Parts: sequence; structure tokens; C-alpha cells
Amino acid sequence: MQRLLLIMFFLFSLSLSTLAQSSFIQNKVIAHRGAWKKNSFPQNSLASLREAIRLGCEGSEFDVWMTADEVLVVNHDAEFEGMDIEHVTYEELLTKKLPNGEKIPTLKEYLQEGMKQQKTKLILEFKPSEISVERSEKIGELVVKMVHELQAQDWVEYITFSYEGGLKAIATDPQAKISYLTGNKSPAELKEAGFYGFDYNYRVLKMKPEWIQEARELGLITNSWTVNDPETMTWLLDQGINQITTDEPELLLEILESRK
Repeated sequence: MQRLLLIMFFLFSLSLSTLAQSSFIQNKVIAHRGAWKKNSFPQNSLASLREAIRLGCEGSEFDVWMTADEVLVVNHDAEFEGMDIEHVTYEELLTKKLPNGEKIPTLKEYLQEGMKQQKTKLILEFKPSEISVERSEKIGELVVKMVHELQAQDWVEYITFSYEGGLKAIATDPQAKISYLTGNKSPAELKEAGFYGFDYNYRVLKMKPEWIQEARELGLITNSWTVNDPETMTWLLDQGINQITTDEPELLLEILESRK
């Protein structure tokens, strides 16, 4: 009887996860640092995340660093208001504000905000440490653990420039959807290492357009950054790219609508 109940619980949990996955939008549009540009929201702010969700983007990308006291925070640059994030504490970061009055979000706060809805994925970029490879690996481990702590796996896909950090994240959770950003690994190499796919700059893909098809044949996801002009957007769509990361999500949505 106990075994039957465990099986029923597993099947119920699986059905809930499948339902959650099916509710997410799939329109190829990944808002880079949130949808910030049109309305002058601060990049990586909760406001830019909410706007990406309001627009109906497939995903909203954001960037994660670790403070000196190992708090994971959301910010694009290594510095926040003149403070080097890796060399200061979280409490020190709280002495400054974003231009709209928000404080710098912690990863936990950002994920909790994103989990209030089930239509836009959260594309979590964990930044390579400028201190050491070991610290990059630790960040890769800790972001995955935070996602699990909040049971946010259905919402989150990961990207990183740190190959070592990516491998550590994969080791922490082999089911984590982690894509590589740097552009120096072939689809076959990424598949062998356990990555979910690649997210390469469009210039790399214009030099190696065959990688998109190769990745598709290997079952890898494909994304390209940071694409802001309509010609490149159209070229990537014609190549069958899965996702496009852009500062101009409104423009890409218009292009997709015109292609229907």
C-alpha cells in the first residue's frame, strides 16, 4: 500500500510539472536583462522583469554575481554604483539604490518575483568570477541549489560564460538546463559535456551557421545574443534558431507576428 501511494504521489508530481511546463510561452523572445529599454527601467530590476512578463516574452534574462559574504545578487556589471560586488558585502550594496528606487535584488527575491507567474521563463546567467575559477564553480553550484530550495526548476534555464562553472552546475543537478555562452565549443562538445545547448553571439553563428542544424540534430537548444537589428533577427529565424536574446523584445515580437 505504501509503495502504491508513493507511485501515485510521483505520478501526481510529474503531472503538475508537465502542466507547469506547458503553460510557458514559446515565441523565441528572450528579453535581455529584462524588458528595460523602451520604458527606461533599470536593467536587471524587478521592474524590467515584470515588463518582460507583461509583454509575453518567452524568457527574461538576468545576471547573477556573488558578494564577498556569498550572497547571490542580480546585476549585470561586476560593479554596482561604484562597488565591486565580489569584494563587498551584501549590506554594503544596500547603501545604494537602482535609479528607480529599487534595491539590488537578491537571486532569491528575483526568483520569487518571477515565480508569481507561469508564462515567462527565467533565464539565469551566472557570471564567471573575476577572482578565481574555484569561485566560478561555487557560484554555479549555489545558483542551482537556490533554484532547488525555492522549487523553481520549472521556471529556470541557465546560461554562463564559465565552462567550469557550467560543469559544476551540471554536476550539482544533471537535469539543470544549462547553455554555454562563450562560443568556443562545438555542439558535439557541449552534448558530450552534458550542456542543454548554446547561447552564442550572432557573429559566431554567422561564421558557423551549420552549428544551428548540428545542435538541432543533437537535441540541443539554440539561442543567440544580443540581437537588436531586424536583419539579423530575420536571418536567425530563417536558420531555425530556438531563441533570440534582445534589448528590443517589442521589435522581435512585431517581426514574429508579421511572419505568421
